[in-house]
Amino acid sequence: MSVGAPVTWFDSHCHAQERYEPDTEVLARAAQSGVTDVVCIGTDAETSTQALELAASPPADGPRIWAAVGLHPHEASRGLDEVAAVLDRAMGTEHPPVAVGECGLDYFYEHSPRDAQRDVFAAQIALAQRHDLALVIHARDAWDDLFDVLGAAGVPDRTILHCFTGGPAEAERCLDAGMYISFSGIVSFKNAGDVREAATLCPLDRLLVETDSPFLAPVPHRGKRNEPGFVPLVGAVVAELRGIDPSIVAASSSEAASRAFAVPAI
Repeated sequence: MSVGAPVTWFDSHCHAQERYEPDTEVLARAAQSGVTDVVCIGTDAETSTQALELAASPPADGPRIWAAVGLHPHEASRGLDEVAAVLDRAMGTEHPPVAVGECGLDYFYEHSPRDAQRDVFAAQIALAQRHDLALVIHARDAWDDLFDVLGAAGVPDRTILHCFTGGPAEAERCLDAGMYISFSGIVSFKNAGDVREAATLCPLDRLLVETDSPFLAPVPHRGKRNEPGFVPLVGAVVAELRGIDPSIVAASSSEAASRAFAVPAI
């Protein structure tokens, strides 16, 4: 970052395409907070389609919008056919998706059977590999099975473990597998010591920041509705933990996100 350059941020994971009606100013507020890019993440066919539509027609006063198409592990029992069809149609458009996801394993809630989660996760890894897209992973209480599936299917070159909830040992496994690690507002929670420790050891060139909005608002907004404009608060906590200026995290995380999603940097 050159001297005097504005501090800008890249929200690597949000759900702004579906969660803010009728608040039409949320993306404008993000831009006013220095957010230049957001990735809107699909969790099923409907929300993936909404993300693609928003990326194709972003608000003039907001950040650049990128879309990810995927099926959340909560929805795995529904099967992948509809989401795969959305992805295939979108690949030939002017604004194709930049990632498959979010997908993965969630053994905390287990809204879908574990075997269905594993099968659908493996199928989405294959989609990311086939289309040369990034893979966005959701993982909760399922680390061993997660790496078993990845070991069998292969880790795509550009893989992001979003909303990281593990500790240093899990972070090392992700890094050894070549992943990027994305930290959310959880890193600002004082009771998330393992996550905070992981944020200090992750190399800056593999570290992303996100809001996962409208969920997981960072301190001082914890418990309230989150939004992409709060991502500088997440980055500021990462910077504080590492003892560096927030502008360094802003620049490094934006550059890492641009590489991870293969989108042009600003």
